[in-house]
Amino acid sequence: METKSMMKYVATLSVLAAVGMFAYVGYASKMFSYMSEDPKVCINCHTMNTEYATWQHSSHREWTTCVECHLPQEPFVSKILAKSRDGFKHSYAMTFRTYKGKNIRISESARKRIQDNCIYCHDEIVSQMIENSKLYMTAASSEKFDRKCWSCHRTVPHGTTRSLTTTPDNLGIKEI
Repeated sequence: METKSMMKYVATLSVLAAVGMFAYVGYASKMFSYMSEDPKVCINCHTMNTEYATWQHSSHREWTTCVECHLPQEPFVSKILAKSRDGFKHSYAMTFRTYKGKNIRISESARKRIQDNCIYCHDEIVSQMIENSKLYMTAASSEKFDRKCWSCHRTVPHGTTRSLTTTPDNLGIKEI
């Protein structure tokens, strides 16, 4: 009987320890703040300070947030899945140092979301550009119009961010 009692005691302590560790990790990582659309959530992770600082001084700051550019417009489940997937990839890469160099790399799915969101917000301009480009297409250039917005607009909205050291003296974020 003592062995059975001891096993219950050890199992209970193990479960309590696991729950306690999960609660601590959730608290330390500010886990529930990621449900927010506040751009400050993006700087919970120190590697995003540069992106936040450059966005903070961009023209897009007045009109849009990180979530509106980097996550799908609809539906809510797609937003949560994309946010979870990207957050996990970033967390994993920063924890295990799998980023090459000091650059954060955008995934192909995130690249598509951002392009779709640029077009969503700037639909009038983009549709006119596509119509105008059709006037100059030849048989050789008639393949799908596949240019990314940032191929021309390189500094929107993150300035000339090229690596984690773009703002090397940025030890924190100064609120405007």
